[in-house]
Amino acid sequence: MQNQDSNRPQSNPQTIRVLLADDHPIVMTGFAMTLAAEGMEVVGQAKTPTEAVQQFFATQADVIVLDIRFGAEMTGLDAAKQILEKQAEAQIVFLSQFDQDALIKETYRLGAKAFVTKDCDPADLAIAVRRAAQGELYFMPSIAERLANLSVRGDTSPQTVLDERSLAIFKLMAEGLTNVEIAEKLDLSQKTISNISQSVKEKLGVHRPALITKLAVKYGLIEP
Repeated sequence: MQNQDSNRPQSNPQTIRVLLADDHPIVMTGFAMTLAAEGMEVVGQAKTPTEAVQQFFATQADVIVLDIRFGAEMTGLDAAKQILEKQAEAQIVFLSQFDQDALIKETYRLGAKAFVTKDCDPADLAIAVRRAAQGELYFMPSIAERLANLSVRGDTSPQTVLDERSLAIFKLMAEGLTNVEIAEKLDLSQKTISNISQSVKEKLGVHRPALITKLAVKYGLIEP
């Protein structure tokens, strides 16, 4: 008796299976068509970071192309962290219309294989996905130049200057929360928050709330 599984269509083992995650359907459709034309198989399209994490493990995609901004509290960076915590060898290509230097550097620091801008040539995305599927890094020429310049002149971004807890507090400060509100949210004493917030201001050289917010937006830590 013939095995029923043999009647099911089988994917070419050499075909790269890709999961797309972006909250703009038109963008996803366009990139899906691009990748399909390159002989790749789009195995899913997630519209939220939570869906991206769930679908990645459900589909066991070879590569996930992950947007950074979803208009929600959770970002593509958060989704990437969750994926990499469970599967360190996951191959991630970040896709974003935001191309701040510090944001680009952060994606590679997390373990991404490539950072591709949404206005890129479709061929660049295809190259990035193919390289990622092989476990290799890919730098678009414009991205490589910016990272090189950043290395030469030094990185003074909040992500580099501040430790993890200070950075979390800085982001809440930039969102307009008071020390009291931050203390409640993080379950820390007001004195601790006051000390850390003062240290953050001194390290970054900003003290006015408006400038703190502007700095956070500049480095892609909060939405404009």
